Amino acid sequence: MMIAEFVAVVVIAYLLGSIPFGLIIGKLRSGVDIREHGSGKTGATNLMRVSGTKLGVLALVLDVVKAAGAVMLATVIIGRGSGVLTIGGVSVYWQHVAQVTAGLAAVAGHNWPVFAKFKGGRGVTAYFGTLFAICPPAGIFGAEVVAIAALRSRHMSLGSILGALAAWCLMVPLTILYNFPPIYLA
Repeated sequence: MMIAEFVAVVVIAYLLGSIPFGLIIGKLRSGVDIREHGSGKTGATNLMRVSGTKLGVLALVLDVVKAAGAVMLATVIIGRGSGVLTIGGVSVYWQHVAQVTAGLAAVAGHNWPVFAKFKGGRGVTAYFGTLFAICPPAGIFGAEVVAIAALRSRHMSLGSILGALAAWCLMVPLTILYNFPPIYLA
């Protein structure tokens, strides 16, 4: 039965991740298909460039929520304390495997959305949504680094890379000191 639950987690997380909020908001509020402007991506950054900061921030929040929701839904579907999986001498709970899998599926859905002809965003907001759900301190720290680096450099791509790296660097000591699941470092 665990296989059916994992398949459900992956499918639901991918479908949630596939909701192209940037594209939807751009069409509804600005009458623009953002895939035809800017970077051609459907994410919040391109929407911000094409239709303005307010709409971009709205898409950013919705993209974060969809990925965090996918991870939380995985916890509900698989269940807390649902058993232990041992891989190469490392034991992890199925719940944690499901959370990481759901996060990856949500990011894949965001990047290659079935609802937008497989042309999506870059996955940054979906990645941070996953982080907020599995390790809030790392998600918050990474988002702060993104904001500071993007504002200072005027390059969202640089901010995104530095934020993701900073979040991961914070997760390493959290894993060691506070016994966070090592699979979260994947």
